[in-house]
Amino acid sequence: MDFNLLMESWGTLGATGVISLLFGFMITNLIKSQNAQSESLDKIQVDIAKTESKTNNVEGILIKLLDRIQRESEQQNDERNRRHEAMLEALGDVEKQLSRMDGIMSRMNGNGK
Repeated sequence: MDFNLLMESWGTLGATGVISLLFGFMITNLIKSQNAQSESLDKIQVDIAKTESKTNNVEGILIKLLDRIQRESEQQNDERNRRHEAMLEALGDVEKQLSRMDGIMSRMNGNGK
């Protein structure tokens, strides 16, 4: 507000008129600031909704990724267990053959004496 305008208003309206003008000016400024705050809050709500959507998408992707890693880990463990069991069977077969050969060698040594 201009000082000269304020002085002219004081002269014509008096103290009550000037106070009324200032009160009206204050109300007008409050309404403008309230509108600006409302716009800012609306923008913030939109941004929060977008962020929640992205967070939910990322959470879903992470859960799927963790499930996949878990399944792969279980498959690898199953493969390792199968290989281990196959190796134990092969080792058992070799052990049987070695026992058989030991028996044959014992008989040959026993027969040859």
